[in-house]
Formats: sequence, structure tokens, C-alpha cells
Amino acid sequence: MKRALTSLLVAVLMSQSIAAQAAPSVASVQRDIDQLRTLAAEKYEAANEATIRIKSLQKETAALQQRGVIIQEELSIVSKVLVKIAISEYQGSRFDETFGLLFSSDPTQYISDASVLNVVNRGYSKQLREFAATKQRVQSTQLVLADRTALILAEKKRLDRQVAEAKAALLKAEKLLESLSKLDRERLLREEAARENKILSDSKRYADSYEGDNTRGSIALKFALQQIGDIYVWAAAGPTRWDCSGLTMRAYQVAGVSLPHHSGSQVKYGKPVAYSNVKPGDLLFYGKPISHVSIYMGSGKMVQAPRAGKKVEVVNLTKMFGKKPFVGARRL
Repeated sequence: MKRALTSLLVAVLMSQSIAAQAAPSVASVQRDIDQLRTLAAEKYEAANEATIRIKSLQKETAALQQRGVIIQEELSIVSKVLVKIAISEYQGSRFDETFGLLFSSDPTQYISDASVLNVVNRGYSKQLREFAATKQRVQSTQLVLADRTALILAEKKRLDRQVAEAKAALLKAEKLLESLSKLDRERLLREEAARENKILSDSKRYADSYEGDNTRGSIALKFALQQIGDIYVWAAAGPTRWDCSGLTMRAYQVAGVSLPHHSGSQVKYGKPVAYSNVKPGDLLFYGKPISHVSIYMGSGKMVQAPRAGKKVEVVNLTKMFGKKPFVGARRL
């Protein structure tokens, strides 16, 4: 009897231990959710880069297409001149040579043949050179257009992949939240709300205390601080929704500086500044590769639009933003 009771007690304790191990703690779920949301922000920044590349390639392609139309028109004009030459030569009993020229895939090679030297001598060399050069430009433009089209398709695939991975991370975060019991889920949401409300209250206080001046950095910083409390949304650049590079881009646009909507591209602007020498308005970059940007506001604080689930906020300046190391600062 005692042995049976002992076995039952051991089984109960083991099942409780297994259940305790299987059930995630509220703290661990919160940590995992934060990491997944941060991962989503990284993927969205990569998507921003792909979007910039697509727009640039589309602009190049449109210019090439316009150039191609012009060159085709030039080729048509030169061809008409050669047709007149052909008619003239035909009437002069030079039918074979003339139509060899018109249908040749390499007019340059054709005019080097001895059989058409007399055509060249008659003053048609200029027209022949123009035809060859124009045809070559048409072929070159068509090749470049095909290359640009392939690059656009590749960038669109990259964009779709980054967005899909970001959404997958956010979906996983939601499933983690749902894995908690109702009481634990409510507790987590309550604690998260309390944490974010404190950050918001502190952020507003820091923003109200900033005076600044009329420098570019100060003007950009003032604009960013006016957005405190606005929510994070990927690819958003105002007026009430932002992602990290959308906020910095628009802030510096107000200050008269044009930046691309991508943190990894913004780091190429301005001049580098050491971490120990940052001043209000300097851009701060994090991640390898760069996937986050914020603005230093002085007194060891920075303003940013961090990730999904958060709002534009003021937080402590740090050399590690989550798992992302500080990689540089720029002054514009």
C-alpha cells in the first residue's frame, strides 16, 4: 500500500514538473515576443532597401526605354536614307550589293568588303557609319533593358521574401501570446501596457524639456520629438505612423536634408561621429547589417520608432540596442 502511494506521489510530482517545464513563463514569452517583433523590424528595413532599389531600377529602365525610342527613330531615319541609296544602286545595276547591305546583320563588316568600296567612294560612307553605329546603340540599349528588367524581378522577389519573413515573425509572436493561459495572457498585456505607458510619459517629459536651436540637427530632432506616441508601422513616414528610417527621413526633410527611406542607406550621408562625441540631432545606427536608426537628443537619450507593438519614444542611449550593436553615428 505504501509503495503504491509512493509511486502515485512520484508520478504526480513528475507530471507537475513536466507541466511546469512545458508551460512557458510570462517573462519568457514577453522576451520571445519582443525578439520576434525586433526581428520583424529588421526584415522590414531590408524590405525598405529592396523598395529603394526597385524604384531606382524602374527610373533607370524608364530612361532607357525613352532613349531606346529615340534611337529607334534615328535608326528609322538612317534606314530610309539607305533605302534611297538602294534604289539608286538598283537603278545602276548594283542590286545584289545594295540588298546585301540592307539585310546584313553586321553593316560594319559589310562596308569593309571590297565589293562595296565603290559605294563608299561615291560618298555614302557617312550614311553607312551612322546606320552601323545607330543599330549598335539599339542592340546595346535592348541588352541593358533586359538586364534591368531581370534585376527588378530579383528585387521584387527579395522584397516579397523580407515582408513574408517579417509577417511570419509577427504571427509567431501572436501564437506565443495565445499559448499562455487567459490569466497569464491578461497579465502580460497589462504589464506591457504599464511599461509602455511609463515610457510614453517619460518620453513626453524629455521632449518638453528640449529647447534646441536653429541648426539642422536641432530642427530634425524637434520634429521627431513632436511625434512621441505615434505608432510604429512598417514603411510609414508620417504623418502619424512611422518606422525607424521613415521618422529620421521625414525629420531631416523638414531640416532641408533629403534622405532615403532605409537606415543602411542613410548611414552613407553626412560625416562620421565617434560614439563619445555625439551631439543632439546626430543619427545613430545599429545592427550588422544596419537595420535600425535613431536620433540622439542629448543627456544620454535618443528618440526612435523601434518596432511593431511600440510607439515613437525616448530611451537611454546605448551601445547595444537589444542584440544590435552600435555601428556608427552621422552628423548631417
